[in-house]
Amino acid sequence: MKIEKKFIPLKIAVLTISDTRSENDDTSGKTLVGRINKAEHKVVEKKIVPDDIYQIRAVVSKWIAEPSINAIISTGGTGVTGRDGTPEAIIPLLDKQLDGFGEVFRMISYEEIKTSTIQSRAIAGVANGCYIFCLPGSSSACCTAWDKLIQAQLDHRTRPCNLVQLMPRLLER
Repeated sequence: MKIEKKFIPLKIAVLTISDTRSENDDTSGKTLVGRINKAEHKVVEKKIVPDDIYQIRAVVSKWIAEPSINAIISTGGTGVTGRDGTPEAIIPLLDKQLDGFGEVFRMISYEEIKTSTIQSRAIAGVANGCYIFCLPGSSSACCTAWDKLIQAQLDHRTRPCNLVQLMPRLLER
């Protein structure tokens, strides 16, 4: 007899990084919030900050220090223009990078946007026991990342393994 595991909802913070977006037109942030809620996780905070590494770090550092936040998902600032600074803001905060996330995201994106995927510097990692995913600013990229990568990894029922089952061990020293 197979025993069905019960879903474990996580507490997730969403950060939109944009010099031009407001709550009214933040389609990528709203897309993430909608998908997180549909998956029955809890969005505990949502913010919009300009594409400035120090403002990004300030918000993310506060969330990393909050033990009740299990994951942070950001959208925006992962491109190659002069104002795109999300990876530069986040990488110094990480204890460990999940290099496979960016690699697989770009592989999946190639099927959708072909060679344009090389413009994405999507990253993920863990800091103080909190998972961090940094996604491009398009709603389509957020859908791709959530639907095809993040959602399954933030569900402890995913087999053969998932990121949630590692959470109790993330702070081991």
